[in-house]
Amino acid sequence: MAVTIRGKTLPLPILQGGMGVGVSLDRLAGAVAACGGMGTISTAVCGFNEPDFAADPRGANLRALAAQVRRAKEMAKGAGLVAINAMVATTQYADSIRTALRAGVDAVVCGAGLPKDLPAIAAEVPESDAAIAPIVSGGRAAGLICRLWDKHYRRVPDFVVLEGPLAGGHLGFSREEALEAQAGRPKSLLDLLREVLESLAPYREKYGRDIPVFVAGGVKDGYEMRRYTDAGAAGAQFATRFIATEECDAAPGYKEALLRAKPEDVTIVQSPVGMPGRALRSPLIQRVESGKQPPVERCIRCLSACNPKTAPYCISGALIAAVRGDWEHGLFFCGAGAGEVNSLSTVPQQMDQIMREWRAAP
Repeated sequence: MAVTIRGKTLPLPILQGGMGVGVSLDRLAGAVAACGGMGTISTAVCGFNEPDFAADPRGANLRALAAQVRRAKEMAKGAGLVAINAMVATTQYADSIRTALRAGVDAVVCGAGLPKDLPAIAAEVPESDAAIAPIVSGGRAAGLICRLWDKHYRRVPDFVVLEGPLAGGHLGFSREEALEAQAGRPKSLLDLLREVLESLAPYREKYGRDIPVFVAGGVKDGYEMRRYTDAGAAGAQFATRFIATEECDAAPGYKEALLRAKPEDVTIVQSPVGMPGRALRSPLIQRVESGKQPPVERCIRCLSACNPKTAPYCISGALIAAVRGDWEHGLFFCGAGAGEVNSLSTVPQQMDQIMREWRAAP
């Protein structure tokens, strides 16, 4: 079931969600793209392993991102597509997009805020033909983005990622909605999909083309993906299950933490980004909850809205600790179904399993 996105063919209707810091870099994204899906590099503090990161974090991030995009594209060998996930809430949001576009990325996906100016940023690199897409939490956000882009830039999204309340990492829902979802009372992703499709319909008609929608957040497997594609989705985005692969860029300690997690270990946290997020209840989260987490000592100004004097912890430091496998000090983002991931596999195995399930679904 191939999907056409801005004139390019995505052979399989599978997106790998962007996971930062460093969980989805070129190795994971390139492997997914090589299998015919869309692999996604997270731009969030992606230069943390550069030798000069401590002295020049901003320069290190952009240099590393350009190299990661090129390596992932080489790994893909033209089979699938390579994207970046750029968080609107980060201070390097626009610079990261420009850097990735110049490096030849196929798509830019933006969340953690409304990417109101994404078409303008993309237009600054005219040699790029990359697709641009927002992450939305429902029809209202999808409609707002389309109205703004249509009015100011005469452009609409090339595709949309609809992320429901069971997703991992930062959420476009309130803490209460996220907790209800985790307790088994989520707003139906099918209902949200219908809202988004309805909001996009006038713009599909006006521009005379499709705007594919990929559902994300709590899509367990290929059987569930089939439910959504039958309801009008182009495909689905998966993230947590790709952490437990050999190709994932995270250290073995992160993968081991995920594999030993039980459903009750998944919790809702408040991120310094200003949004709720879903993560494993690690010692860091327990210290924050008990008021015993030490204050932030060093800030690299990665987030626009973060105040190191009041932040409960440094999110960059916590995510870097996690990707290096430091259970004691790390923030381990994950989806609501993390407790059901119990074995290590490979990206080709995951991609094949999802598609076999999708084809076998009644």
